[in-house]
Parts: sequence; structure tokens; C-alpha cells
Amino acid sequence: MPAVVLFDGDCNVCDWSVQFIMKHDRAGYFHFASLQGEIGQKMRKTFDVPPMVDSVLLIEDDKLHMKSDAALRICRSLDGPVKLLSLLLIVPRPVRNLAYDAFARNRFHWFGKKQACKLPTPEERRRLLD
Repeated sequence: MPAVVLFDGDCNVCDWSVQFIMKHDRAGYFHFASLQGEIGQKMRKTFDVPPMVDSVLLIEDDKLHMKSDAALRICRSLDGPVKLLSLLLIVPRPVRNLAYDAFARNRFHWFGKKQACKLPTPEERRRLLD
């Protein structure tokens, strides 16, 4: 079963991350849903995700992963050197999440919000759930 990445559809960094994951996931393991979309909202309820969570979410093998756990588990399944980032999973979660939270808090300030959506290619469309 494919893993599902839930992302903030208003976030430039999140959009760039989805594009990066698609490019480096030649096997097509990951599918994607916006946290603001209907499917994303249903998955949030199913996995009891708090409404104000500021994190990429990964649903893999019916388990929810958040923050640095989600990001690094995604890296682990990608092609190329980015896979090596998953070695950071050995760093204690509270330490990793301090860095993750600092980045998440500042992402709109540093990179802005999306003003428009790019039209997905047919291949990308197959992997977008909503």
C-alpha cells in the first residue's frame, strides 16, 4: 500500500517538497493530499490529528508520523543521496523536533505563501489524492 504524505497546500516549502519527493520517488511509493482538501481532512480525523498541527504528516502502514519523524522517514524511501538524511533518526526526537519546529514557525516568513497553483502533469495527478 502506498504511503500518504499530507502537506500544507498554502506553503511554498511544502509544495517544493512534494515536487522534490515526486522527482526522487521513481517507484511511486508516496501519494499526496493537501491538509486543506477533503481527503486530507478525512485522514486528519481518522488519525486524530490536532487542528492546529504545523507539520508534514506521513501515513505509512496505518501509522501516523509527524514532524521530523515524517520528514526523515520520507527521505529514507527516496532515491539518491537524500536517503542518507534518514540517519538523523538516531538523534533523539525532542532534539530533532526543536529544529523542525523552528523551521516550521518561520517557513512563511522566509519563503512566503503560495499565490497560485501549478497545474500537475498527468504523472503527478495520478499521485495526488485530492
